[in-house]
Amino acid sequence: MTDTTGILDEALTRLHGFGPEREGRLTNHAPMAVEALAAHGQSRAVHQWLDLYARKLEDLPAPFAPITDADRETALGDPRRAADWIAYFRREIEERPWREVLAEWWPRLLPGMYGGSTHPVIRVGHAVRALEQGEATTPRLAELAHGLGYWAARHHPVTGLVELPGAATAADALDAVVPIDDRTEGGFPARLGRVRALPVGAGCVRSPDDARRMLTELVEAATHRYATHGHGDEIMLVHAATAPNAVLRALPALPRELWAPSLRAAWTASAAVTAMYAPDAAVAYEPRGTFAAEEVVELALAHGDEHVIKLTDTALDVGGERALAAALRAVELNEPLR
Repeated sequence: MTDTTGILDEALTRLHGFGPEREGRLTNHAPMAVEALAAHGQSRAVHQWLDLYARKLEDLPAPFAPITDADRETALGDPRRAADWIAYFRREIEERPWREVLAEWWPRLLPGMYGGSTHPVIRVGHAVRALEQGEATTPRLAELAHGLGYWAARHHPVTGLVELPGAATAADALDAVVPIDDRTEGGFPARLGRVRALPVGAGCVRSPDDARRMLTELVEAATHRYATHGHGDEIMLVHAATAPNAVLRALPALPRELWAPSLRAAWTASAAVTAMYAPDAAVAYEPRGTFAAEEVVELALAHGDEHVIKLTDTALDVGGERALAAALRAVELNEPLR
């Protein structure tokens, strides 16, 4: 649902004075959450939600040094350069069509989508959806620049993974993921460093359309899986679904030759999150009642947690009772925004 009220643009403008992170490493989820609310007919609640969340935010960090062609490679993955990267992409998008900038930088950034706990690519996915479904307004273009800048600053590749046997379906492939040895210590970067092997993604990619279909199946499988496995880590396992969905949202704006590598990167992200945070055993889950999609959105909004809102957003993309059950499970597992 396209936001025609102007509220999303107001909220994004309000947010662009804040940095992409807070307290050193926690992500600013507000731009993603307000886009999700606006996309599902909740524009009227955006500023009220933002009033509650804004107290968590910190100002945009000071610039370090302008990004130049000479230092782009060395600046990639340097979180001190977040403001510099955002300014760089704002200039690029002001001077060229945004799809052209995205297509140029997507393959450069894609190998490093694991930095920032996958949040940068998720933010880019929300920005792309807002641009694809509505007008290319100044705040929406600026939001894409903020997302790309955050991604460049937190760029973190994963290399040296051993490929294990996969499975015929995305759901079975996620089931085949072997958890890392120690799932009790360390945050996302430390745990990611302990991921050594992952199953290969399901199936054989013969065409861009194959890649898109398989990515869609991955998002569906990861979303469904949250209902029965989300208790392993109610926050982090959200990203097993929302990260690949961000990539899926970006595909229509990208050249088709980038779809297959996008699938591979998204699979690695979803499988790695699963390896880092999956519980020892699944737990059967049945919602207490039957809920329409609109009711689930209202429940997520009333709950207020940004991860609940984002998983609900992905669940509505997937559609169906099992996906809505995952969103309801997130409402039960996560602490409400206060």
